[in-house]
Amino acid sequence: MSKLKTPVFSSRWTMMLAMLGMAVGTGNIWRFPRIAAKNGGGEFLIAWIVFLFLWSIPIILLEFGLGRKTRSGPVRTFMSMLGPRWAWMGAFVVFVTSAIMFYYSVVAGWTFRYSLASILGEIPEAAPGAFWTSFTTSLWPLLMHAIMIGLAVLVVARGVSGIEKVTKVLMPSLIGIILILTVRALFLPGAAEGLSYMFSVDWHALTNAQLWIEALIQNAWDTGAGWGLVLCYAVYLREREDTALNAFILPIGNNLISLLAGIMIFCTVFSIVPQLITTAQQDPSVLRGLGSLEQKVAEGATYSPQLLNETIFSEGNTGITFIWMPQLFKQMGFGQFFMILFFIGLAFAAFSSLIAMVEVAARTLEDAGMRRTRAINLIGILAFVMGAPSALWMDVLNNQDWVWGVGLMVSGLFFTLSIVPYGIKKFRQEQLNHPDSNIKIGPWWDLIIRVLAPLQMIFLIGWFIYQSIVSDPTGWWKPIDPDNIYNAGTFLFQFAVVLAILIAANGWIVKKMSGK
Repeated sequence: MSKLKTPVFSSRWTMMLAMLGMAVGTGNIWRFPRIAAKNGGGEFLIAWIVFLFLWSIPIILLEFGLGRKTRSGPVRTFMSMLGPRWAWMGAFVVFVTSAIMFYYSVVAGWTFRYSLASILGEIPEAAPGAFWTSFTTSLWPLLMHAIMIGLAVLVVARGVSGIEKVTKVLMPSLIGIILILTVRALFLPGAAEGLSYMFSVDWHALTNAQLWIEALIQNAWDTGAGWGLVLCYAVYLREREDTALNAFILPIGNNLISLLAGIMIFCTVFSIVPQLITTAQQDPSVLRGLGSLEQKVAEGATYSPQLLNETIFSEGNTGITFIWMPQLFKQMGFGQFFMILFFIGLAFAAFSSLIAMVEVAARTLEDAGMRRTRAINLIGILAFVMGAPSALWMDVLNNQDWVWGVGLMVSGLFFTLSIVPYGIKKFRQEQLNHPDSNIKIGPWWDLIIRVLAPLQMIFLIGWFIYQSIVSDPTGWWKPIDPDNIYNAGTFLFQFAVVLAILIAANGWIVKKMSGK
C-alpha cells in the first residue's frame, strides 16, 4: 500500500470514540426500547442479537476493509471495486445517508431544544404532551434544525482533529449519563417488573417473521452498518490498525449502549406508570396530555403490561422520549436533575451521528475535486433547505424516515456486491486478515457476504411489499398517500426517481470523480 497522505486518527481510543459517536444516536435511546417493547421484549432481543452477527458485524468488517483499501468515499470505492459503470451504486449510498441527514438534523434539534427546556425548567411547568405539541407546531424546529446543521458543519470543517476533540468530550459524557440513569432506574420500585418484561422470552413468538424483520431493521439502525459512515471513517485509520478488532468493538459496544438505554426506560416506565394510574382515580388531571393512556384510563382501564403496549409503547418514535420521559422524571426524586442529564445525553448522541453524516457527504464532494471548505459549506446549505419540510411537517419527516430507512437495506446489498469481482475470499485474506490484525476472520464471513446478507435484504423488502399489498390491495401502490405515509408505493416511487437520475448521470459522476 502506498504511503498515506490522508490525515489519520491519533489513536485507537479517539478513533473508536468517533465511530461510536457515529453509530450511537437517538435510535439507540428512543427507537430501540419502543421496538423491543412492541415485539415482546426478550424474543426480540434474541433476533436482534442474531442479526448483530449475521448482518451488522459482517457489513462493518466489509466497510472497514473497503476504507482501508481504497482510502476513498463510497462513489470512488464502488468505481474502484466494480468499475466506472457502477459509480451510481456508490452515489446511491451517499444519497441515502444524505437524505437521512436532512431530517436527522431536525431530530437532533428536538433534543437540543429539550435540553435547554429541561435546564430552564420549562417542561415541568406544563403538561409534557402540550409542550411537545406547541413546540412541533411552531418555528422552533426549523431554528433548531439550522443550529444543529451549523454546529455540525463547524466541527467537520476542522477535519479529523475537530472530530477527535468533540468526541473526546461527547462520547464519554454520553456513556456516563446513560450509566448514571440506568443505575438510578434499577433502584426504582417496580424496576424488577420492567426487567422481567424486557428479558422474558415467548419462544412461540420467534416463529413470527415480522419480529425478525423489525430486529434486522433496528440492528442496521443501531450500528450504522451499510450506511457508508464506517467506510468514510475507516479512511482515517492508521495503516497498522487491527481492522477486525475495530469491527467487533464498534457494533458490540453500540448495542450494549442500546441495552442500557432499554433497561433505563423499561424500569422507569414500569415504576412510574402504575403510580400515575392509581393517582388518576382521584385526580384525572395527572394524565392530561398523555394521549391514549389518558383516554383508556378514563374509560375504566386498569394497569397491566398490555395497557402499556397499547398506549406508551405504541405512541411512535417520539412518544417515550419527548412526551413520556419528562412526565416520568417529574415523579422521581431529583427528577429535574436526571431529566437534564437524559436530554443532554440524547443531544450528544444525535449530534455525534449528525457529524458522521455530514462527513460522508463532504468526503464524496472532496473525491469529486471540490475543496473541503467549499464542500462542507455546500452540504450545510443543502441540508438546511432539504430538511426544512421535515422541520415544518411531521408527516414529511415520518415518511422520509421510513423511505430512506428502507434505502439503508439496499445500500447494504450494494456493499455486499461491491467485492464480488475482486473476490470475497481474497478480500478477506488481504484486507481483513492483514499482518497487523490479531483477530483472523474465517470463511464464515464469505458465506454471509455471498449468500446470507443479500438474502436477508431481499427477503425483508419483499416481505414488506407483500404485507403492503395484502393490507391495502387498492392503495399500496400510491406514491403519495396522506392516509398511509408508510406504504410500499411511496418508497418504490422515490427509489425509482433517485435511481433513474443517478443511473442517467453515471457518466457525469465518473467524469467528476476522475478529475476530468
